[in-house]
Amino acid sequence: MKQSPELLRRLLRAKDRMDHASHEDWPVARLAEVSAVSAAHFARSFKQAFGLPPHRYLLSRRIERAVALLRDTDLPVTEIAAQTGWSSLGTFGRIFRDITGDSPGNVRARERRHPPLRGAVPECHARAAQRPCLDTSVLEQRRRGAPPVVPAAERQAGTTGAARRRPASTAGSLPASAPSRPETSVSSRQVANMRKR
Repeated sequence: MKQSPELLRRLLRAKDRMDHASHEDWPVARLAEVSAVSAAHFARSFKQAFGLPPHRYLLSRRIERAVALLRDTDLPVTEIAAQTGWSSLGTFGRIFRDITGDSPGNVRARERRHPPLRGAVPECHARAAQRPCLDTSVLEQRRRGAPPVVPAAERQAGTTGAARRRPASTAGSLPASAPSRPETSVSSRQVANMRKR
């Protein structure tokens, strides 16, 4: 179902607020108020327009910001957790590891060893390519024992970033309970839509 331009403008207003202040709490009721629509309608419409529920989108922006702070500053991890909107260091560390596949300290060391090329690609495109894709919720990934989320750039290039992040002893195999993930950029919603046709 196609969304009206007016509704999309309202949804973008809420998305921009999350982008600008991802460290703040953004419950659906607050986002719906920004968009001037009901909470249920906002949640449905946001997922339809952007492919992710509002909470997962906010989570991806927080982790993206945390990685940038780890790379570009010498702030302690506790300060980075607080600046990116986490009230618990333990929750930050667990979610960060689930999404990136590594601890904040290891990500800091890796990002500093291999800094991104500046100027070759516009920064907005580089950031979008590195943004974690949360097509599946973190809790569901943990339950399945799935490998960490692969950034969009690695999925599109067909590289095995998830295998690269795991220790060498486990890089070649997944746990028996984990289904293998296809290396494609097709979301589960797109697959469901294709099956309906």
